[in-house]
Formats: sequence, structure tokens, C-alpha cells
Amino acid sequence: MSETQTEIRGLMITITNGRALLPNATVSEIITAATPEPIPNAPEWLMGRVRWRGWRVPMFSLSLMTGIARKEGAINAKVTVLKAVGRNPRMPYLAMLCQGFPRLTTISSEILVPTEHEGQRLPGIISQVLVRDDHAMIPDLFEIERMVDSALAA
Repeated sequence: MSETQTEIRGLMITITNGRALLPNATVSEIITAATPEPIPNAPEWLMGRVRWRGWRVPMFSLSLMTGIARKEGAINAKVTVLKAVGRNPRMPYLAMLCQGFPRLTTISSEILVPTEHEGQRLPGIISQVLVRDDHAMIPDLFEIERMVDSALAA
């Protein structure tokens, strides 16, 4: 009986002071960062809305949301357009600020190692992992969508 190895294609996305690991299937496009339209009374991590293919997509900073950075870098900034997973027809996409272009990687259980951070729970993060030699955070897209939707409704 042969054992089946499961692999997925992932993207290692550089953010300010860290990296995010996402399945390739959740990313629609990487675009050049532009100044977002401000959202009144939004938390600092909700940076505004960017225009993309006829949509006004809310853009967030994972670095500011999690607290791993106090401010965002502007040099080499890009925007990762993500497919929303919550099936909200008013918000089918989210945009995440990133630094540079992501690196495509193949992920399997053999190379994905959870890391302990003394019970430290970061907002919008499912897990912190080691992929080969890279530390990365795995974003909780459901929680992030909920946080963005709550901030937009306020």
C-alpha cells in the first residue's frame, strides 16, 4: 500500500518585520501599492481602500494588526489582493500590504514546523511556523475578514 504525500503551493509573503504564508489559491494578484482612499475612524491597521478591477478593496496591514510593527515601510511596497473566504458579497476581496514580490514554495507536513511562542496569540494569526529556514505567520483569513467588516461597520 503506498502512502500519499499531500503538498500545496504556497506563497511566502514578506511584510514589515516578518513573513506571512498563504496558500497560492487565496491570492488573486500582486499589484503596485498606491495611496489608499482613507476610511474615517478606521483602526490604524485598516489603511483604506484600494481600487482593483472595479472594486474598492479594503486594505489592511498584517504587521500593524498583529503588533509586530509600529509603522509600515513604503519602500518596495506592494499589495496582495486576496480572495475573501467568508462569502460576503459586499467584500469578495481583501488587500494586504506587503513588501516586494512573494516567493512561491511547495508546502508539505514534513517541512511545516509549528513554533512555540509561549502561548502568544496574535490577532489575525492561526499559527506561527518554520518553513525550511524561514519563520512565518499563517493568517486567519476568517478572523481578518471579521475584523475588517467590524471596522468598516463602525
